[in-house]
Amino acid sequence: MRVVGVERLREDLTEYTADVFASLSRSGWQDRAGWYLYGLMLDGRRKSIQPMAVRLGGAVHEQALNHFVTNSPWPVEPVRARIAELIDEAVEPQAWAIDDTGLLKCGTASPCVARQYTGTAGKVTNCQIAVSVSMVTDIASCPVDWRLFVPESWDPASPKAHPDVHQRRRKAGIADEIGHREKWRLALDMVDELIGWGRQPPLIVADSGYGDNAEFRYELERRGLGYVVQVSGDLNAYPLPTRRTTVTHGRIGRPPVPRYRDPESTLLALVTAAGGQQAARRVTWRQGSRRRGGQPQMMSSRFAILRIRPAGRVLRRLHRGHDLPAAWLIAEWPRGAAEPVKYWLSNLPERIARRTLVRLAKLRWRIEHDYREVKTGLGLDHYEGRTWQGWHHHVTLISAAHAFCTLQRRDPKTRAPE
Repeated sequence: MRVVGVERLREDLTEYTADVFASLSRSGWQDRAGWYLYGLMLDGRRKSIQPMAVRLGGAVHEQALNHFVTNSPWPVEPVRARIAELIDEAVEPQAWAIDDTGLLKCGTASPCVARQYTGTAGKVTNCQIAVSVSMVTDIASCPVDWRLFVPESWDPASPKAHPDVHQRRRKAGIADEIGHREKWRLALDMVDELIGWGRQPPLIVADSGYGDNAEFRYELERRGLGYVVQVSGDLNAYPLPTRRTTVTHGRIGRPPVPRYRDPESTLLALVTAAGGQQAARRVTWRQGSRRRGGQPQMMSSRFAILRIRPAGRVLRRLHRGHDLPAAWLIAEWPRGAAEPVKYWLSNLPERIARRTLVRLAKLRWRIEHDYREVKTGLGLDHYEGRTWQGWHHHVTLISAAHAFCTLQRRDPKTRAPE
């Protein structure tokens, strides 16, 4: 993560820190924020406070750094809002990518740690779950907002609450009004927050953990937002065109309800009925990072793309009395595969190039790049504090450091390492 020479890094960070952390008005807070960012960017295997303080060579005391992150009551929202503004202007994102990542932990004292599934480990394990929104393009991205997922075992109102949940929450400093909230709702909260800060999402992309949820897709549409989200092949939908009839219940009964004469099918069945692998066409969506014979390799695969009408009990309830909206189904079906390997749904306009649909569907890969950088390079999961406030301070500082590196890469005037 060293983007400039170590000797110049502190100098380059000074102006950036004064800008991003301008809301930190108390004496010494901005200075400690700058030292924390500096420590995150220095070489070192562990990016927790104690080893960072050692690497900083006594420039700031470990206790002062720990107090700043864990106990100082500075709000994260103005800092994140400024990071989002800088990244929005510099990167010009093509989408906002929503995802979550597991932070593996030992013990039970860290806020909201529990045995839960995380794709990071590919199994149920002891971890925290961080939900994030990144602003992304094919060549640049940055996480700009975060939420810490509260499992039901940490919610006193849940029947699944741990017996000592009140003691755990008190030690972690979790406010009474904070309870369990599904990850997709946390994602929508962040989208609304970013919009409230004056940012406007060009598009939402997410994996099937969010895309499979019909309410999540409905809420995006209700906000007037476009999306391309990965989904599972066993979701139900109607083919297009499909015949519709209206069922009435008498003059005093329930309002008329649209019914479709064609039966619901799974996405896999719809793609198969549309021609299967024979209907798939090769699409190239971007230049890859690998080279062969000195030439860059292009990213390409075979895709079947068709118009459908997503269905299911939840959507019928949400759209009661109205027609179910049409959507794009994008199915990646490589030659030789027995069935599609990935599916996406999108509410983008009917008049759109197939290559554009595929490129946007594949754009979510950038968030995996972000997670790799903030974990291996900046120590996202190295924080050893045990408070709710400290965790949110840490991830905000991680975003600030990642944004600094992203801005340095994007600036043609950035000084090269010596």
